[in-house]
Amino acid sequence: MAKILITSGPTRQYLDPVRYLTNASSGRMGAALAQACLDAGYEVVVVSGPVEIEYPRGAEVVRVVSTDEMHIAAMQRFKECVGAIGAAAPCDYKPFSVLADKLSKDDFIRKPDANGELFLRLRETPDIMAALGDMKRKDDDPEGAQWLVAFALETSDHHIKALQKLQRKHCDLIVVNGPASINGCKTSVEILNVEGDCLASVDGDKFEVAKELVSVILEYVRNRA
Repeated sequence: MAKILITSGPTRQYLDPVRYLTNASSGRMGAALAQACLDAGYEVVVVSGPVEIEYPRGAEVVRVVSTDEMHIAAMQRFKECVGAIGAAAPCDYKPFSVLADKLSKDDFIRKPDANGELFLRLRETPDIMAALGDMKRKDDDPEGAQWLVAFALETSDHHIKALQKLQRKHCDLIVVNGPASINGCKTSVEILNVEGDCLASVDGDKFEVAKELVSVILEYVRNRA
């Protein structure tokens, strides 16, 4: 049975043993997409950051914490899949180093020039979907072509920025949503192809939206074959 990879949830980038950078992604859309793919007759592997929600019982779940861990796990598991949907919201940046001990306010009170300010030096984390886009099998591969669908959460110039991401990451389709979707039970999305055409515009409960998205994705894949 064909298998689909889904990345889901946030990642964490630790600053010290107790503090970390992250976002409010809940993993609900990833769980909804996993259920929709299972209902469509596919096997599913979910690479998930730390979440409180439960994934469907029929899905294999690979638990990770950092963006680097999600990157490695997704690269490894994508090889056995026909396609991937990147619903995760991984941290784009991480600290240059993780402190061994908890950072204390006292460390700065003793510095007369600190003025209560703390500056972080950050560097980019791996772009997971771009990495999958670089490695996906093409039409002339004897094992068959793979497809890739990314999510783009934007606050302005939604279509322009989403299409730039689609092209840069070598995706086939991209799902555009906004910050209101984070940690909510409902969402509003558009799914665009490489030409910039809107194939569907859907809003509502994430499980209902996921069903429509998976239907559009699978129809696209069938028409491409």
